[in-house]
Amino acid sequence: MSEVIVRSGGLYTTVQDAGRDGWYAIGMPPSGALDQYSFRVANLLVGNPEGAAALEATYIGPELEFTDERRIAVTGADAPARVNGEPVPLWEAIAVRAGDVLSFEMLTAGARPYVAVSGGIAVPEYLGSRSTYTLTGIGGFHGRALRADDRLPLGSPPVSGPSPGTSVPAGLRPALGGPAQLRLVVGLCSYRLTETAMESFVDTEWKVTKDADRVGYRLRGGTIDFVDREPPFGAGSDPANVVDLGYPIGSVQVPGGDEPIVLLGDAVTGGGYATVGTVISVDRDRIAQARTGDRVAFTSVDVDAAIAARRDRGIRLEKVRAAVS
Repeated sequence: MSEVIVRSGGLYTTVQDAGRDGWYAIGMPPSGALDQYSFRVANLLVGNPEGAAALEATYIGPELEFTDERRIAVTGADAPARVNGEPVPLWEAIAVRAGDVLSFEMLTAGARPYVAVSGGIAVPEYLGSRSTYTLTGIGGFHGRALRADDRLPLGSPPVSGPSPGTSVPAGLRPALGGPAQLRLVVGLCSYRLTETAMESFVDTEWKVTKDADRVGYRLRGGTIDFVDREPPFGAGSDPANVVDLGYPIGSVQVPGGDEPIVLLGDAVTGGGYATVGTVISVDRDRIAQARTGDRVAFTSVDVDAAIAARRDRGIRLEKVRAAVS
């Protein structure tokens, strides 16, 4: 069997695909690549189906040894990559042979590089997905982040695909500098905030704390005041408590009112904290590339704007398909 030998797992590298959709009602989050655009482009560069399983690293990339001829691509964060010690370009199809070793230096922007290998990472599916959900230890490679000496099975490489050296035009690569601008559809429990507090929330430039991972990003930088009320039956006494409800992916909790949390792909699916809005799906790619200490800001948009942004991302992906085909 063809495989990739993991010499080092990096800081936190997991197998992810397009996500485990369809199980939210039973409390199963989708997991999947947090930056879906970078993940899909990586697969396009190596001739894989867009949703094929790839590797998502966090901050420090893995060191990988290949055992046969493959095409690989690294996208996402600006993480200088090397093959056998020689620099290789990002956002480009690269040919590797048996014995070649991919390694990374410290990233210079963004948080999560993606590594796609032609044929995809062929770990077994769980509930229709190869994504890793480490909180319960399911999916991916034994339900956990990669470690040294792991051996990842690979699928059969596609018979055709972009030639080595094929790259994504600079204009189709995401910009990672500056504060992350996140569009937010206000709703669900925003009624719990005073009008002034809601205005303050979107006017504040928030800082990403160290508590930022695949479950969610905790932010700091402002305070939020709640409307006075008698807790309804079934809700806790904290002003942020409401009667339990489902949490949309990307929803923003405000437990305690001073450290909002943006919930991401591995988050719980429901609970009793007020959620004041939801980061639109396109901009969850952007917050996934924010690091501890980075700044994020919210802009209120309506559902039509969220749908238009999703359509625009589809157009950008279509341009990538045309550019690499």
